[in-house]
Amino acid sequence: MTDIRGIEVIAPNFKRRLSGVTSTIIQLVPVQVALGQKIATLGPGLPASLPHIGFADLFRLWTRPPGRARRIWHARRNIEMLPALFLRDVLRMPLKIVFTSASQRRHTGWTKFLIGRMDAVIATSAKTAAYLTVESTTILHGIDTNRFSPPADRAAAKAALGLDATKNIAGCFGRVRRQKGTDLFVDTMIALLPERPDWIAVIAGRATAQHVAFENDLKDRVKKAGLADRILFVGEHTNINAWYRALDLFIAPQRWEGFGLTPLEAMASAVPVIATDVGAFGELVVQGERETGTIIAADALSAMRDATAIFMDDDRRRLEAGAHGRDHACRNFSIAGEATAIGQVYERLLSAR
Repeated sequence: MTDIRGIEVIAPNFKRRLSGVTSTIIQLVPVQVALGQKIATLGPGLPASLPHIGFADLFRLWTRPPGRARRIWHARRNIEMLPALFLRDVLRMPLKIVFTSASQRRHTGWTKFLIGRMDAVIATSAKTAAYLTVESTTILHGIDTNRFSPPADRAAAKAALGLDATKNIAGCFGRVRRQKGTDLFVDTMIALLPERPDWIAVIAGRATAQHVAFENDLKDRVKKAGLADRILFVGEHTNINAWYRALDLFIAPQRWEGFGLTPLEAMASAVPVIATDVGAFGELVVQGERETGTIIAADALSAMRDATAIFMDDDRRRLEAGAHGRDHACRNFSIAGEATAIGQVYERLLSAR
């Protein structure tokens, strides 16, 4: 347990189930600590390695941290904004509340009320900011560009995973479900692979119980097309960075996405990306000069098929886009950069009169 006296920022996590929000906290907090931000988490479902305070410590929030007039409470859900308002406005504790919004839909009246009471609001993309009715700071998510990095030898990276090192590989990673567009990827591969014997496809990710029938249907389609040995369902892996290093092309076929880190992870691994125009994808992938890939309309199978064929058939374009992607990710989307930008929001509130 961390001593609350030296903590300036509290990052609550009030859901036990692993989610994108929880994952964000798990990845960001160690980087924030390394940058000198005095932050601790609060709540269940987080690794013991993270700095952590208990709920009993909340009674000590009337006491200010050394050299500061207040603390920051960084909420990412409604259920984390509400108790912060009680602590600040009812108990009159010296707190400033930051809220990060990742939603790309119209907020309910209740959510708007809560957001309107925040001291600062962060939007995770320009699309997200467009749904807010208050002033916000846009800070896009970043990734660990050391973990997600190109292999020294891509053929060796393929062989290490038991894949055919002589083949080019197109990949689609994430939960297997209709929302994620896994069927669009499968149908694209069924259409393109028969005429391209030098390519295979990999789908990495699991189907939860309610989506198992969907996954089984996709496997049946692949089998009927005679491509079961070339369109591979490899399941969920904790070493997903190693799977990115084996790819020559990544496709993000989502029909809907809140933000979506997979294009960034692919680009950081020097893999060109074809992504649908959902979530923040359009703000991540560069088209035109120094392209890192292509953005296509959501749920547009023919566009996905055409864009994929172009990249499959042009080795030089893939290599150049991959190199540009690595540079783009490192320059603009490191998780350290995200943590630094968030720290600047904190500092404005901590140092304000």
